[in-house]
Amino acid sequence: MIENNLLYRAKMKKYITGAFLLVGVFLISCSEKQQETETRQPNILFIAVDDLRPELNFYGEGHIHSPHLDRLASQSLVFDRAYCNVPVCGASRASLLTGARPTRHRYLDFKTLKDADYPEAESLPMRFKNNGYTTISNGKVYHHAKDDSLAWDEQWQPSGKYTYATDAYREIRASTYRGMPMENADVPDSAYRDGKLALKAIRDLNKLKEGNKPFFLALGFYKPHLPFTAPKKYWDAYRREDIALPENYRQPETTPRKAYHNFGELRNYETIPKKGDLPEAQAKELIHGYYACVSYTDAQIGLVLEELERLGLAENTIVVLWGDHGWNLGDHKLWCKHANFNSSLRVPMLVKVPGKTNGQHTHFITETIDLYPSLCELAGIEKPAHLEGDSFVSLIETGKREKDHAVVKFHDGVTLISGSFQYTEWTDDRGVAYERMLFDQASDPLQLDNLAEKEAYQSKVAELSRELRERWGSDFLTKRDQP
Repeated sequence: MIENNLLYRAKMKKYITGAFLLVGVFLISCSEKQQETETRQPNILFIAVDDLRPELNFYGEGHIHSPHLDRLASQSLVFDRAYCNVPVCGASRASLLTGARPTRHRYLDFKTLKDADYPEAESLPMRFKNNGYTTISNGKVYHHAKDDSLAWDEQWQPSGKYTYATDAYREIRASTYRGMPMENADVPDSAYRDGKLALKAIRDLNKLKEGNKPFFLALGFYKPHLPFTAPKKYWDAYRREDIALPENYRQPETTPRKAYHNFGELRNYETIPKKGDLPEAQAKELIHGYYACVSYTDAQIGLVLEELERLGLAENTIVVLWGDHGWNLGDHKLWCKHANFNSSLRVPMLVKVPGKTNGQHTHFITETIDLYPSLCELAGIEKPAHLEGDSFVSLIETGKREKDHAVVKFHDGVTLISGSFQYTEWTDDRGVAYERMLFDQASDPLQLDNLAEKEAYQSKVAELSRELRERWGSDFLTKRDQP
């Protein structure tokens, strides 16, 4: 009996020791995994939305249905005064992705190529790729699909005819320059490119989860860019009779004619008159289509964000959402972008940093070129020397920063946003100003009262004009070959 008890105790001691060893190994493994999660560089989900205005619920508007963007905003730092650096897609994207300003000889229009205008600059995706990240570009990130191709491990564009969903509209497109300006078709979300893009992003996230490297996944959504094509259910979310033209649907005589344009981008579409104001019914139909496209793209972004959470990746992924420039929906009787008004320059921008952002807003002025240095700092990557923007990470950590201005360049016009004032001057090739525009956004948010020629504001005009020249110099205001 005694021998049996001793044998039993010996066996139990062996089992207990083995169990403790297994528990120890398990705890060590968990600790190592936790440490790996804590020390691993954050992933970046980088979302661009073409022509998206900051006309959204989290900016104080209440008429556009965008529940997924609203939820992302509730988890992010929301930039209330973010501005693009050039209000045209090709140039804006190249500027943002290189962290460099446009000048009178660089980043001029939609045809801009980073590879042609600034080939020596290490772009944002290239910087992350060179620091161990897997980089993927899906959709419209740069304006031109193959621009900066070496920066990406993979570039993808949806193939096939996804601009229009119905054969009749495709036939019109095939026989005209641009086709119809909108389409309301009873089709699934995947009938258009943004639906395809969301599905591709979901596949990528599942693949990237299995990798052992951090990722920089860029998604460029096409809507609400013209033509306003979205499935019928998104059109049905709005009533045409509730849609009104903007309050500033007029062009005051005090504003220089140089500030206006003929919105040729829209006029290239069928049924749009070649000159003059749009018929009111057509204007409201276009606004309706724009709202439908915003809701459609919101739903696609929601699918991607939900998959990010389902896969357990959200806790270590910084999410950035930005618009490439503003868009006029009848503001100043203009359509499209290509202007120096606030409606062309101000953009939506959200940055979600897990554990650090929770829906706070900042009123500090921010430029889109500030994204590059900020993401480097958040990821612990050294910033390259060529950057012209400034990190806004202090806004996340303390709610404050030193910088509080933006400078925007479009053709001959340069705009300085400083405090409540927005000052624009148009210069010839020698830098001599021939038109000016000054608005106080605190008292005139619709920008209908140009103060630049009023006696009481001449000292302010001189101050802002001097600041443009002293801080940003001749690259903005004169041609290279001028004396």
